[in-house]
Amino acid sequence: MNRKTLVLPAVMGLLAPVLAACGGSGGGAQGDDAIVVGTTDRFAASKEAPAPLDPAYAYDNAPWNVLRQTIQTLMTMPDGGGDPEPEAAEKCGFTDTGSERYACTLREGLKFANGDPVTASDVKFSIDRALRLKADSGVFALLSTIDTVETRGDREVIFHLKTADATFPFKLSTPVAGIVNPDDYDKNRLRDGFSVDGSGPYTLDAKVKNDEIVKAVFTKNPHYKGQLDVKNDKVELRYFGSSSAMGTALQKGDISMMARTMSPEQIKKLQNDKSTDINLIEQPGLEIRYLGFNTNAPQVKTRAVRQAVAQVINRGEIVSKVYGTGADPLYSMVPASLTGHSNSFFNEYGNPSTDKAAALLAKANITTPVKVTLHYTTDHYGPATKDEFELLQKQLNDSGLFDADIKGEKWTTYRPKEQKGEYGIFGMGWFPDFPDADNYLAPFLDKNNTINSPYVNKEIRDDLIPQSRREADRLSASKSIEEIQTIVAQDVPLLPVWQGNQYVAARSDITGAERALNSSATLQLWELGHGVRS
Repeated sequence: MNRKTLVLPAVMGLLAPVLAACGGSGGGAQGDDAIVVGTTDRFAASKEAPAPLDPAYAYDNAPWNVLRQTIQTLMTMPDGGGDPEPEAAEKCGFTDTGSERYACTLREGLKFANGDPVTASDVKFSIDRALRLKADSGVFALLSTIDTVETRGDREVIFHLKTADATFPFKLSTPVAGIVNPDDYDKNRLRDGFSVDGSGPYTLDAKVKNDEIVKAVFTKNPHYKGQLDVKNDKVELRYFGSSSAMGTALQKGDISMMARTMSPEQIKKLQNDKSTDINLIEQPGLEIRYLGFNTNAPQVKTRAVRQAVAQVINRGEIVSKVYGTGADPLYSMVPASLTGHSNSFFNEYGNPSTDKAAALLAKANITTPVKVTLHYTTDHYGPATKDEFELLQKQLNDSGLFDADIKGEKWTTYRPKEQKGEYGIFGMGWFPDFPDADNYLAPFLDKNNTINSPYVNKEIRDDLIPQSRREADRLSASKSIEEIQTIVAQDVPLLPVWQGNQYVAARSDITGAERALNSSATLQLWELGHGVRS
């Protein structure tokens, strides 16, 4: 492997390869050979989640990575970060000074993959449908500032907002705002199963076994018109049950690239092995991990208990012993690389201290040890999650203030139980819908939040979130954003733990791997091509 160290500017969304691919020139596909990519980001259809690939329902990184290849949005996030740019739209922008009226003009000649024209009425149908269905995933809340959608002719769409929302262009780049064909999607019900029809760069052929997707074959859409430069004709996304199985497939040449999720051991091995023809690419990421608290649950209903947990946990130990160079301690729900970040939890609690935690509990007349159970998912965030929670358990128990147990469960049952409020403390991860501090706060603290949290702070909901969204200059929104982070650190409905880097491993005859995953963990399969083995 060739190591090339880059100086990383502190901007969000920038792809900065630490290890550059050594493939040859040229990025186009050679013949009809599919580029095969491995992932452990599996998802299934179930009674609780029967429509995993409906844009009006999907709200997780794995199904979004399928939708972003197939469903076109008005806006898209550019390679390298920055403000969103037109995709299905030819142009978009606010037409007033108050950020309450947003107009888009569609590109001429847009077509769905089946050849049907894409019109402004299809955009209105898609947005109205997501808002009407109000899926229990909570994804519709991304569009909650929309009042009405107006169309003028076949190409002009006007969004009238209930309140100022400078983040609205970002939201139009997310799959929930994807354009679907009314002939394929019922306005009154979700579309069950794994079929997707859109106007994006690829069409999808999903291979399903036992209600779980095992292979997604993306074929270049000949009708696609947008700003993306599709560098291949076909990509196969293959789903693995473990990172070790995925790594073995890469070593054998059964796949050409692997993305999420590699184990810390795999990453370390690839970093140190200079003889292999597999290149490891490291990029700054915006993934975070956090503990959520059901503030109605008896074991953590008292704020002092949550504060004591925050005072005891040692993020540095978790990072060094479990994740190594793949993560950094995080002291706010907002990643350190985003505008508006504040080290609110460090400001509130400082270094881990059993004595300070004991004082918090004593002041609230809490009898110790406090019995708690920490829940985590065994198969969604990578193999190191179990090690992380075992260490969290040890830290709490070693303090003598807690009698902590841990319990792991598969994602297909874990997520519905979390939504129903069955867990007092639960581990979750977050990949941003868009790279703005608002998206690390509002989805958990606003109405219809994604974790169905019962925690309500009226100052945050009624004043601070709306204030931050009125600021078109996101630096000017920092004051409101920082105030929200301070309140979260004091009340502890959420407890940030770490922020992760991202890794892609690809064989040396694949080009574009350094652009195949952006900082929000969005797969950009159109960037991959066949090169020449070095």
